Amino acid sequence: MLTARIQINLKALQHNFEKIKKCSPKSKIIAVIKGNAYGHDAVLVAKTLQQADAFAVARIEEAVVLRQAGIERPIVLLEGCFCAKDLLIAAHYQFQPVIHHAGQLADILSASLPTPVKVWLKIDTGMHRIGIMPEQVAHYVTQLSNSANVSGHVGFVSHFYRADELSASTTHEQLACFIQATAPYPGEKSLSNSAGVLYWSDAHFDWVRPGIALYGISPRADSTGIAEGLQPVMTLKSTLISVREHKAGESIGYGGHWIADQDTRIGVIAMGYGDGYPRMAPAGTPVLVNGRKVALAGRVSMDMMTVDLGPESQDQIGDEVTLWGNGLPAEEVARHIGTIAYELVIKITSRVQRQII
Repeated sequence: MLTARIQINLKALQHNFEKIKKCSPKSKIIAVIKGNAYGHDAVLVAKTLQQADAFAVARIEEAVVLRQAGIERPIVLLEGCFCAKDLLIAAHYQFQPVIHHAGQLADILSASLPTPVKVWLKIDTGMHRIGIMPEQVAHYVTQLSNSANVSGHVGFVSHFYRADELSASTTHEQLACFIQATAPYPGEKSLSNSAGVLYWSDAHFDWVRPGIALYGISPRADSTGIAEGLQPVMTLKSTLISVREHKAGESIGYGGHWIADQDTRIGVIAMGYGDGYPRMAPAGTPVLVNGRKVALAGRVSMDMMTVDLGPESQDQIGDEVTLWGNGLPAEEVARHIGTIAYELVIKITSRVQRQII
């Protein structure tokens, strides 16, 4: 019997890439595959999206795995190199580090690299997480352009922080700031994340950097990937391992917080927080059993969870369950839990079987 498993639909992945390409036809695409491609398997995604112009990861260890798996496309290090040793690795594998603070500038200027590397300069246009201030751009560009360790023109990146809110004035402000800060320089520019790609066509520039949209999930909390013309790449499935009669007034699960208001049937699913399903999921969170939406009942355990099948249900042991994905958007599940779909898909654990479609 198959229990906890995820199905990775490569046709859906290709569909989403083509959707993004249609949204930004004049831009090259950096496919963001950090966090093991948001839980979808970075090597698999990179080998599937061979038409991507480049890939991006957060940390150098992720990039090394890709190179050693035979991925030859350019790889951008979104957080840059953390030390001088990382720079040597980046030069060896021809990674493209992002520079976002003075220490990283000093490291690359003083390094003795076997070959120069292409670098990107991160500009803080309003998110205030990482990046240099716009008034520092001229100094950094001058220093990097004069370094023998830097190949070609310095590229420029920044990051939207409210582009998923279509009425937010901050996105217009970020866009104007980025244009002004980079206008004097010939280097390529990249500003748009998934929300920028889908909703802000005037922010596409030379490169776009889609992440979550590649995997069929909307960057907007009030939408779904399906509504955006995307298809879910990951579907989390399992199986009923028990079906029990349950009396009105009886509780179920740790703490006894959920109490049946009528005689019903309870389904036990081989899925829990040991598989990556959130423990904090409340009663009422939707689950599909045989394609029918039912509600979570009681607390999620490490290896099991329980759902209220209803008094008239005909569900049996061995029947298929969908926790999110095809038929049940991860965004809908995330809203019930009080989180975002990004967190759901990235936290699936290694004991969950993978099936490639």
